[in-house]
Amino acid sequence: MQALPIDPFLPDILAAVRRDRALVIAAPPGAGKTTRVPPALAVDGPVIVLQPRRIAARSIARRIAAEQGWTIGREVGWHVRFERQFGVRTQVLLATEGILTARLQQGPLLSGFRTVILDEFHERSIHADLGLALGRQAWLANGELRIVVMSATLDTSRVSVFLGGCPVVDVPGRLHPIDISYHPGDALATAVAVALDASPGHVLSFLPGAPEIRRALPDVGARVGPDIEVIELHGSLDSAEQDEALRPSNRRRVILATNIAETSLTVPGVTAVVDTGLHKVARYDPERAIDSLEIERITADSAEQRAGRAARLGPGVVRRLWDARDRLRPHREPEIARVDLASTILELIAWGGDARTFEWFEAPPSEAIDAAIALLERLGAVETRRKPGATTKVTKLGEQLRRLPLHPRLARILIESNGARAAAAACALLSERHYLAPRSASTTSDLLSALDHWRDAPAHVKNVAAQIANLLEPPRTGSNLLEPIAEQEFRRWLFVGYPDRIAQRRGPNSPRVLLASGHGAVVGSESGVRDGDYLVAIDVTAGRKGEGSEARIRVASRVERDWLRPDAEELVHVFDEQLGAVRTARVERYGALVLAEHPCQPDSAIAAQMLADAYLARPLPLAAERLVRRLRFADREIDFQALVREAAAQAARLDEIDPAAALSRSVLSDLSRLAPEGLVVPSGSTVRLDYRDDGSVSAAVKLQELFGLGETPRLGPRHEPVVFELLAPNGRPVQVTRDLRSFWARTYPEVRKELRARYPKHPWPEDPWTATPTKRTVRRPQK
Repeated sequence: MQALPIDPFLPDILAAVRRDRALVIAAPPGAGKTTRVPPALAVDGPVIVLQPRRIAARSIARRIAAEQGWTIGREVGWHVRFERQFGVRTQVLLATEGILTARLQQGPLLSGFRTVILDEFHERSIHADLGLALGRQAWLANGELRIVVMSATLDTSRVSVFLGGCPVVDVPGRLHPIDISYHPGDALATAVAVALDASPGHVLSFLPGAPEIRRALPDVGARVGPDIEVIELHGSLDSAEQDEALRPSNRRRVILATNIAETSLTVPGVTAVVDTGLHKVARYDPERAIDSLEIERITADSAEQRAGRAARLGPGVVRRLWDARDRLRPHREPEIARVDLASTILELIAWGGDARTFEWFEAPPSEAIDAAIALLERLGAVETRRKPGATTKVTKLGEQLRRLPLHPRLARILIESNGARAAAAACALLSERHYLAPRSASTTSDLLSALDHWRDAPAHVKNVAAQIANLLEPPRTGSNLLEPIAEQEFRRWLFVGYPDRIAQRRGPNSPRVLLASGHGAVVGSESGVRDGDYLVAIDVTAGRKGEGSEARIRVASRVERDWLRPDAEELVHVFDEQLGAVRTARVERYGALVLAEHPCQPDSAIAAQMLADAYLARPLPLAAERLVRRLRFADREIDFQALVREAAAQAARLDEIDPAAALSRSVLSDLSRLAPEGLVVPSGSTVRLDYRDDGSVSAAVKLQELFGLGETPRLGPRHEPVVFELLAPNGRPVQVTRDLRSFWARTYPEVRKELRARYPKHPWPEDPWTATPTKRTVRRPQK
């Protein structure tokens, strides 16, 4: 057995685990921690090792078997989704995804194992985070259980603190040197060809995803020639195809891989790495219920781990296709901070935890927890009792969903269909993110259209579909999964699995829709769902960054209106500008979507508030402005806004609001006495008083109506004299005065002289003190 850097540390590791029951191990790629530590600890009892990926679990189990002389399925084995190879005598079990969580559900103390190992923890998969948190609870409760966290690159102090300050073992150094060079702008095929010339073994090249690998295959193959085997390695391949890429080969190879090859698995014979520096990152927007798979620059620890793949056998060569001056983020972002938490939260609630108060290693965003619980409630997986105290429990349906190795959405579809083969095929397409093309130019469901081309589906998708189909019924033989499908029934299954993704078209056959989340989206040209008022947005990707960007729906299925049951009902009041009144309807909603509106009587308080707001938002009517000035003139401190709101309570329309009508009797009495609306003049007329902003008061009146009035009237608490605008017969002012006595005595003779000739038919007496005041404009003929 080949010596590895971890070997001298194994005795200390075993002693530390026996003494402290917890340990953190940090060792670089190639140190051998994954294959050597589990068997070393298994001398004290069975070990379960959590691995992020299925392909790694199988590969590691085989490597351990080869090194230890064990047999697969007996001393060492694996348990992954849809596949298990282990028995009652298994001492080291490699497990993936939610397998460890499921074991903790069955036995919270994990008494079937002596040691739990979380490998590749630096990848911060959501399963590793949940496994660490739940494993810690079992570790605290079970004094015999031991827990070990292993990583190639990790901030070990945080994990140590989380595990009670446990010891840390650092395995230094790398087995062989690496020559790293940077080549921004180089084509991938060119970089691969140069790497083949610079090293004796296979070349491992990292690309962001399976589509990028498939596009690169022809170029790379043409460049390296027929003597070099070019193969793929990614999660979309079935188990046999993945295992084939990991088998030794005498023929030189170029392996085009995703970050699946970053993990503990060994790709034999690799002496060179070509790294594009890119990977695909799953992100979930809980506010919009939108998934996205974005190509992003890798982190520094990921780049280091990729480079380490070249130095397993001897000196390695690494060609990085980015600029050496580029600064990469140091560590990966934890999945728990960026992915859909529905499966995780369902497992945690079933375990008996409260997601909001649970002792996470690193707590997820609260809005992501809320979104996950909301989705689970829509799926019928959990129910929350609000009183006394808010408690969320898993329902019987939720228990069924949890036992299926699928996302709760897909499990719900399968259960709703009672295990129908067409539903299983649809779930396989969705779980493997493989959408068949071409789809119909026009269809009621893109997935239904895709199933018309099922024979063209990749083998691994068909295998997954067969396994899913057998989850709810006895296994069937044969590869033909599809039977005649009831189109509307199939669409309803999809609706049940994606109840939060309902969208409503903004217009007949419009591609623009409103999602139940309240956000906008566009049905992309990839989708053939062209009509129908409602649809379920099965695959939604975020729009381009920036204000006003809308999500894009790539896969949709039509929804019938009568499937939608309102989840909220409210009275909606709207101020109608044209009517000048408040219109009210009882609105039935599904999320943010309006299903129906029923006109009804408004809530009087709300209607009054809206009328008052509309009134106050406009320039005050002249009558209201005069009222405000009169109140100010009378020194009455009145909250005018409150006055308007009181008046609005008595009005049905905007033009019916009369603030004066809301004044108390005492205020009205004071206004009438201190700031009357009008003034009775000697002619018997009542002229309007104009109260001004500067605190003065004026009246415009024809001169002849004031004959005999010598004392200027005074008003208000400050006894302000009325400012008279004296008008000529044509209504134009001829004089402004606040001292009538002075006017009659000094100014009137000049005014009389000027106007008498111009208006000979009007009275212009020499003595205004004794003249009869009149409002007539024409002098009566003398008898």
